[in-house]
Amino acid sequence: MVTLSRRKRFPFATALLAVLLLVVGAACGGGGGDGDTGGATDTGAAETGAAGDTGATTGPTLRVGLVTDIGGLDDRSFNFLANQGLMRAEEELGVEGRVVISRSNADYVPNLSSLAQQDYDLVIAVGFLMAEAVATVAARFPDVNFAIVDFPNAGLEGTPANVRGLLFKEQEAGYLAGYLAGLVVAEEAGDRQVVSSVGGQKIPPVDRYIAGFQAGAKAANPEIQTLNGYSQDFVDQAKCKEVALDQIGRGSRVVFQVAGQCGLGALSAAQEQNVLGIGVDADQSNLGPHILTSALKKVDVAVFDTIQAVREDTFAGGEDTVFDVAGGGVGLGEVSDDVSGDIVSQVNDVQEQVAAGEIEIPETIGG
Repeated sequence: MVTLSRRKRFPFATALLAVLLLVVGAACGGGGGDGDTGGATDTGAAETGAAGDTGATTGPTLRVGLVTDIGGLDDRSFNFLANQGLMRAEEELGVEGRVVISRSNADYVPNLSSLAQQDYDLVIAVGFLMAEAVATVAARFPDVNFAIVDFPNAGLEGTPANVRGLLFKEQEAGYLAGYLAGLVVAEEAGDRQVVSSVGGQKIPPVDRYIAGFQAGAKAANPEIQTLNGYSQDFVDQAKCKEVALDQIGRGSRVVFQVAGQCGLGALSAAQEQNVLGIGVDADQSNLGPHILTSALKKVDVAVFDTIQAVREDTFAGGEDTVFDVAGGGVGLGEVSDDVSGDIVSQVNDVQEQVAAGEIEIPETIGG
């Protein structure tokens, strides 16, 4: 197996990712849980799990509220990125932002409702699991703009005209990560041609990542075996670690985590067992030299772009925005500098083919 050290980027990665890595270290290094990350965190909500009245009466005209799912801001991926998008909008667009942290699924409706009642101009729900709550609250507040990450407007009950879906082609990022993993395993792992994935729950965004990963690995290396398991959790790292350790025991040489904060446990297992890990959503190469790459999903860009649309009065509910490789919305993060130049070149070529729509990538496992 290769010894990982320095890093290199694929061509489409932007300077924003470099800034993001620095912020990750600052925001997550202290292990501060769901407290203040230096952004717009609602610490009162963190104590109770539900949003209270901020009493805000001053500040910029545009007010944006963001409700996390139960993964919280220290997941180093999904919710963390959403908050980065809001913080960027505060800095560059001068908006007033507020983040409300959900402690349980029961918090989604009250958290969303509280922000809508306080006349926020845009309320953003972070995650597929919030779909039912968004549909309920959007119907109660038809004059408030809502956006939801990872759920299509057409799938919401009543297809509310004031909600925009923010969707990603996770299968494309997964495919590139799988293709890279397949080539690395073929070059380094001898007869142990096995890679694996650890999902949080079996929901479409997770399965799109995994379906793409498995397809990419098999396209690069027809002899490879793919393993997959679910922790049924997006928070408890011990659960993902257990799944990953079982997969490593069955021969996996590369573990792809698709489970948010829980998935950090899978990457920890990879490090302990001297195999490679692949991060998800954000660039997680800062976790250590065992990270081969990360499958990027630029939730921060989606949040910022949506806020900007509201500010410019171009926001349209009842529709979706889709982010893909061609537009730079998904892709690969930093790759180990010890991966051979030939492999990097092959993955770059495949990335161009994906962007051009020349490769059909399944969206469902086994599809």
